[in-house]
Amino acid sequence: MTTAAAAMVLALTALTPMSPSALARAPQKTHASGERTVVVYRVPTHDRRDAQKLISAGYDLIERRQGDDLFVMGDPSTASGLRRLGFSPTAVETMHKPLAHQPRAARAGGGVDDTYDGGYHTVDAHYAHLDQVAAQHPDMAKVVTYGKSWLKQNGRGGRDLKAICITKMKQGDCQLNPQAPKPRFFLMSQIHARELTTGEVSWRWIDTLTNDYGKDPDITALMDSTEMWVVPITNPDGVDIVAQGGDNPILQRKNADDSKGGSCGVNGQVGVDLNRNAGTHWGGEGTSSEPCSEIYLGPAADSEPENTALEGLFRQLYPAVRTGTGDSDPAPVTAKGLMISLHSDASMVLLPWEADHTIHTGNDAALRALAGRLGSLTGYQSGQAGEILYDASGGTDDWTYDKLGLASLTIEIGDSDGRNCSGFTPAFSCQDSYFWPKMKPALLYAAKQAAAPYRTTAKNH
Repeated sequence: MTTAAAAMVLALTALTPMSPSALARAPQKTHASGERTVVVYRVPTHDRRDAQKLISAGYDLIERRQGDDLFVMGDPSTASGLRRLGFSPTAVETMHKPLAHQPRAARAGGGVDDTYDGGYHTVDAHYAHLDQVAAQHPDMAKVVTYGKSWLKQNGRGGRDLKAICITKMKQGDCQLNPQAPKPRFFLMSQIHARELTTGEVSWRWIDTLTNDYGKDPDITALMDSTEMWVVPITNPDGVDIVAQGGDNPILQRKNADDSKGGSCGVNGQVGVDLNRNAGTHWGGEGTSSEPCSEIYLGPAADSEPENTALEGLFRQLYPAVRTGTGDSDPAPVTAKGLMISLHSDASMVLLPWEADHTIHTGNDAALRALAGRLGSLTGYQSGQAGEILYDASGGTDDWTYDKLGLASLTIEIGDSDGRNCSGFTPAFSCQDSYFWPKMKPALLYAAKQAAAPYRTTAKNH
């Protein structure tokens, strides 16, 4: 965890208590440059219910935990609100971030070298990269447009939603057909726009698969036997907002849907949290019905086009093999396919059910063994979200397991070794020097399990 040089507890002198959501809509003092002060607080907890207490009160509980300490992102006023709830927060990082606003129309001609904040790739760069890879390796890669973002669907600019399929092409490969001849490994990133490392890992995974075919025996065997699908930018409208901050990225988490919260003020954020909007266990623990909350679940399950399009893609790639609808009904041991959703920066590998750690899936042993192996390779903790982080309902990996029986996990990429690479926007140099060497063996291992994830993980653990 990166700490400010002089970490201190910040206090507020306001006499009237205000909830974070009310504070978000109230006029706030800002810097002349149009920035706002963002503070990360370490919040010691003493009860498992404390996480939900913070969430219910409207705080931005970020994806990080150290022992019993949780972390909240807010502003200088947040400390007194936390104290009124009975917590003892300590400010550990202070930043001055630009104000969030709707993305402008995409720049014309943005290519693979279109970057911000030291090298992070814009949506234009990611999409140009997909097209470049497909053009350079027509026998290995195919780009698929699978939907439209919220802004594009509503005629306000926005983006297409794009995926790439990577394999050594044979007849029938990379077709939108759930009965594919090869097993499929699916990697997705930046569903939370501000989690920049995740998109960069997907970029490097794409390049490694295509550039090392015929050179690396493991990559060659994997490409011959398996289809790899990648969605490098799941939330492009949100990433466009992030990138508008340039070298000081805007910490936009959600999509750009402002239909329910267009006046969130300086400290709020419009949009729907796409990882709380999926139509499974929707509205459960770890969500908020307040539109300005960072974990706003949306007006209805699967209300957001980014999610309905992604779920449509999943249904075209994987058969629905979990025939039961109960939480403990298993997928058959013969099921093929594996999906990983990348997040940051908790240094964890999470398995369903993420909505409720008190219930287990019918494939808990196999999923737990797979998560444990990935944890060993990365140095990360593994378990259900509520066991080691906090419960979070309406997430992608719960949906893919629930509706399809697809073996599904979340990897929270983080700095587990004290390399000064923590946070949502670590120095870009951390990508090649630290994160990719850690993630490459984990992704290779995971992709190899796609042929039989429920049969092989237990014996390989």
